[in-house]
Amino acid sequence: MKRLIAVILISLTIFCGAYFFNQYWTHRYDRLIGRQAGIYRLDPDLVWSIIYEETYFSPWKTGKDGEIGLMQVTPTVGREWAAETGMREFERQMASDPSDLLRDPERNIQIGCWYLEKFYEEYRDMPDTEARMIAGYNAGPSRAAGWNRTAEGGKALSGEEFIRRIDIPSTRAYVISILDRYRKLKSVRAQGLSTVQRPSLRPYQGGGFRECTHWRPVV
Repeated sequence: MKRLIAVILISLTIFCGAYFFNQYWTHRYDRLIGRQAGIYRLDPDLVWSIIYEETYFSPWKTGKDGEIGLMQVTPTVGREWAAETGMREFERQMASDPSDLLRDPERNIQIGCWYLEKFYEEYRDMPDTEARMIAGYNAGPSRAAGWNRTAEGGKALSGEEFIRRIDIPSTRAYVISILDRYRKLKSVRAQGLSTVQRPSLRPYQGGGFRECTHWRPVV
């Protein structure tokens, strides 16, 4: 009996430790996300969902095409951002060693939000704006524009119609995954969950996401 109790206590300790570590891990950048999302007029939950999908909050990650940091920003996008700021120091850094700047969590989130805002401005008057923003962020502005194109004077595509037009399977899966997570956050919030909690959604083998409702403020 004592051995059984000990096993149960150890299991509970491991489970609780893993749970709280996961909460720390996925929410330690909430303040940075909230600040930069506010500057660029974005929903912090959308930015959070993109970071979750891109790197699961691992700032050291590098993509196969040279994407760097939390939001997997490319050096090309970083250079465009630096040029737009007009600050020579940023331009020099992006020209000489972009990876150093892009691995900084706050700077990476800032540049990612700056880039994401461009798609918001492009598609803000379209239905299901987020689907187009996410697709553009992943596949680039020209591809997003192509998928969004309709006959002159034609009705704007719905979000589902737009997603069906995405002919890159990885991008389509990326958009669907982020939208599912983002809408789950909004659904929980709409049901009246306290704003001092945030659901953490972890993928599981059966598909979809499991929810742990533990919110932290995004300010």
